[in-house]
Amino acid sequence: MGQEGGSAMIWLTLLLCFQSSFAATFMVGDASEFKYNRPNHDVAVVDKEGFEACYVADDAQVFETGDDLITLQQGHNYFVCGFPGHCSNGMKIAVTAT
Repeated sequence: MGQEGGSAMIWLTLLLCFQSSFAATFMVGDASEFKYNRPNHDVAVVDKEGFEACYVADDAQVFETGDDLITLQQGHNYFVCGFPGHCSNGMKIAVTAT
């Protein structure tokens, strides 16, 4: 990880076809950049249950720009693609920030 502006930057790319979910550990305040094909994907912030069930609640924060920078919170951070079938096919990521 390189340093940029005093804080570590994490570049996470949502690929069109994840074969499995991905889990990693990072620092609180790290910024995760999600790049994806906007017409076909999004990034929804979910809780552990939403992550495991691939469920995006109506009040979930959903990013849709195709190039989203999200600051990680302390503990577990869960992200899924909210498009039908994408999460269940592996388009999800769990990041633990310490």
